[in-house]
Amino acid sequence: MALDALKDVVRKIARSSSIDKHLVDEVVKDIQRALIRADVNVKQVKEITDAIKKRALSDEPLKSLNPREHIIKIVYEELLKGVGEGLEIPLEKARIMLVGLQGSGKTTTTAKLAKYFKDRGMKTAVIAADTWRPAAYDQLKQLAESIGVGFYGEKGEKDAVKIVKKGLEELKDYDMIIIDTAGRHALEDELIKEMVEIEKVAKPDYKFLVLDAAIGQLASKQAQAFHDAIGIDGIIITKFDGTAKGGGALSAARQIQIPIAFIGSGERVDDLDRFDPAGFISRLLGMGDIKALLEKIERITQEEELDPEKFLKGEFTLKDVYKQIEAMNKMGPIRKIFEMLPLGMSVKVDDDALEMTQEKMKRFRVIMDSMTEEELLNPKIIDGSRIKRIAIGSGTSPQEVKELLKYYNTMKSLMKRMKKGRLPMKGLKMGF
Repeated sequence: MALDALKDVVRKIARSSSIDKHLVDEVVKDIQRALIRADVNVKQVKEITDAIKKRALSDEPLKSLNPREHIIKIVYEELLKGVGEGLEIPLEKARIMLVGLQGSGKTTTTAKLAKYFKDRGMKTAVIAADTWRPAAYDQLKQLAESIGVGFYGEKGEKDAVKIVKKGLEELKDYDMIIIDTAGRHALEDELIKEMVEIEKVAKPDYKFLVLDAAIGQLASKQAQAFHDAIGIDGIIITKFDGTAKGGGALSAARQIQIPIAFIGSGERVDDLDRFDPAGFISRLLGMGDIKALLEKIERITQEEELDPEKFLKGEFTLKDVYKQIEAMNKMGPIRKIFEMLPLGMSVKVDDDALEMTQEKMKRFRVIMDSMTEEELLNPKIIDGSRIKRIAIGSGTSPQEVKELLKYYNTMKSLMKRMKKGRLPMKGLKMGF
């Protein structure tokens, strides 16, 4: 992703032998290239980099910062101004209407939003009001069922306004109602008219524009048209997953002064994060987002009913390890977890190693599925004959079963040592 080049800017500053005008000029050019390649509006790029250059050459550094940290702080602060503010949505009864062009990911985002609010204790439902795309009804119905939220739609009905009106009546007991609307290939008058009519009937508390991260410079024009028609309260950027640039959507939000509410970063229903500008810029610069990581860990730990004390005391079983792997899967790809760690804390792992780690977690789960309850609760009883039976039952090799047992025993040993304060942190490697 083009924006990833910003991490190299921070590395260049951190490794420089001296901070002078020549370095500042180099840094500014690097940032300009990264932002332009990411489709950020050229005018905005100039505003951001001019401010960085001016401050870098004139601001007096704080006594608590060295010259390198001072420059990195300026880069961070000016980029933060560039993305504007996020949008905090209170966890209270509300209606949300999603709009956007066809292919922007509205239907999937409807389900992701529903999952987001359901996970935070809200009774949530969705309305399938996209009557133009034939598969929209079935897709949203299936997604709603898979995440356990309410659903209303009328297959074959062409009147979207009628569907919304009936849906709101049927779902009146729900806390959060999210309405999926139709998209088009372009900003057609018919689309705008239907949106206006739905908005009048639904009276949504929030109207979110869904923008594909790869949309580029067209984002501003689209955002303005939707905003003029119904008044947009926030933007959701989809497919911001490492292959998309994303700068166009970010520029659009800043240009028409609409906050970004959420960012979708993958295809899973859990791949939606509330947009926190500080955390977002921190991750782009390789400074991590520890706050978001800890919040995610806490939520997943509660969902999976994991007992952290059990792990710290080294009193966990293979059944607990199974829950741990389930929790890791819910957190998303390991690469995303690594991205939340600051450069100094993160582990440099190549793509092949990351894929192998994710694959190994899946294999371990399959192996444990072939174990008896007694074996999961008391792994000490697993001898050679049991290893052979488990390998055959799971379609794996005895060596892989032994590898799982070794991982389990290593984890127990490490946790016990950590609890006693004897674990040397230098050179500590991942269990895989």
